Amino acid sequence: MSTDLKSKFLKVYDTLKSELINDPAFEFDDDSRQWIEKMLDYNVPGGKLNRGLSVVDSYQLLKGGELTDDEIFLSSALGWCIEWLQAYFLVLDDIMDESHTRRGQPCWFRLPKVGMIAANDGILLRNHVPRILKNHFRGKPYYVDLVDLFNEVEFQTASGQMIDLITTLVGEKDLSKYSLSVHRRIVQYKTAYYSFYLPVACALLMFGEDLDKHVEVKNVLVEMGTYFQVQDDYLDCFGTPEVIGKIGTDIEDFKCSWLVVKALELANEEQKKALHENYGKKDPASVAKVKELYHTLNLQAVFEDYEATSYKKLITSIENHPSKAVQAVLKSFLGKIYKRQK
Repeated sequence: MSTDLKSKFLKVYDTLKSELINDPAFEFDDDSRQWIEKMLDYNVPGGKLNRGLSVVDSYQLLKGGELTDDEIFLSSALGWCIEWLQAYFLVLDDIMDESHTRRGQPCWFRLPKVGMIAANDGILLRNHVPRILKNHFRGKPYYVDLVDLFNEVEFQTASGQMIDLITTLVGEKDLSKYSLSVHRRIVQYKTAYYSFYLPVACALLMFGEDLDKHVEVKNVLVEMGTYFQVQDDYLDCFGTPEVIGKIGTDIEDFKCSWLVVKALELANEEQKKALHENYGKKDPASVAKVKELYHTLNLQAVFEDYEATSYKKLITSIENHPSKAVQAVLKSFLGKIYKRQK
């Protein structure tokens, strides 16, 4: 992604924000306008923007040539819709998880003037997506498919969040509920659809493709999303907070992390007992015991092995795809995440 395209992408954010704070469907005053602007600036453009930029990137690879200004604008607008959706998920997710930091700064709801207003801000962020789609895509032949796609992926993500939340019910900490298949289901729905499938699906629709004819692409991207989340689980424990931008709390939060699932698979009875006793406890000594056990079980090597196997499997699936352009899109995605450190 060239710096030029990235700066054009960021300019589109300003345009969309300006349209939203002047939306004719609501009578804004200075206070509400300022609130929305501050809320958007704090939550929407702060991340790595991978999901959003991937729409532009994917569309360019499908087209196989230079993009017109209109194509850059439209693919960027779709990319920003995904970033908006992501912001909505994260704002509410942080409240549910009682998190403290996100992207190297305090979570939005942790700001003194915000608090639980953040719940409504989440609803607003979600409502901005159809406003953007209506403003820029209403006349397009693929408009209905776009709206449908965003609705479906949002439903899948919220359902994934639900299985995550009810599996990790704090009142009944039962590690025996955790397995690779449970982990996989959570990841597939909570992360893979919106982070991996959605950007490519947006580009395919904009390119005039029928999504029903690209089920194989969806499968590969969901696989990639699973691999991405396993990396995330690994980095939560073994990554450095300065690099990843957050302090990992999966152990304290009793998360169905790939690491704990693997640890349960590999542990002897005594080690399992130690896991059951210490996993999901807030105190630093318990967390340290879990981390020590992860080291003893050599989970770093187990992860490296998983990473190599996943990569091989993904490359094989991608190279089986009949379209070279689609292969390029999928390889570009894989290249961005393989062996990432944050």
